[in-house]
Amino acid sequence: MASSLKNLSAYDDSNIPDGNGKAFGIVVSEWNRDITHALYEGCVETLEKHGVSTNDMHVIQVPGSFELPAGAKLVAGYHKLDAVICLGCVIKGETKHDEYINQAVATGLTNLGLASGIPMIFGVLTPNTEEQARDRAGGKHGNKGVEAAVTALRMADLRKELKQSKSSIGFGH
Repeated sequence: MASSLKNLSAYDDSNIPDGNGKAFGIVVSEWNRDITHALYEGCVETLEKHGVSTNDMHVIQVPGSFELPAGAKLVAGYHKLDAVICLGCVIKGETKHDEYINQAVATGLTNLGLASGIPMIFGVLTPNTEEQARDRAGGKHGNKGVEAAVTALRMADLRKELKQSKSSIGFGH
């Protein structure tokens, strides 16, 4: 569903697991700082709302969105984490740079998550304009940082649940 048809900050509180005792990495791109820091604020507020201590949030900044996978690997290698949230913003410009960066970041985070077993959350805005970015970083379409935090909480809980049950998903026993 297009984010213009959905509020990125809207979710059912009753469906979100408690984050108490869980640890999260948060990797924030410095490029498009006003946007990414608004995403960060929404992310942190949401994690705190659901019981995550600020001591269990391990935050690093990287120069741009392209560096998010490397930053995610570094923070996950240094701390015992339940999920890593990557926040960035790549605004389409006059060239195709946005396509290359977005594809590289998505592929990098997917591969890192599969290899490490730690959920890597793609909280990267990919708008056509700065106005669209602002609309999705606390503006009229909500905040993608909130959505990324909710996804991290749910994936961390799923990971914990499956580790405890030691069962496979849909492939028999």
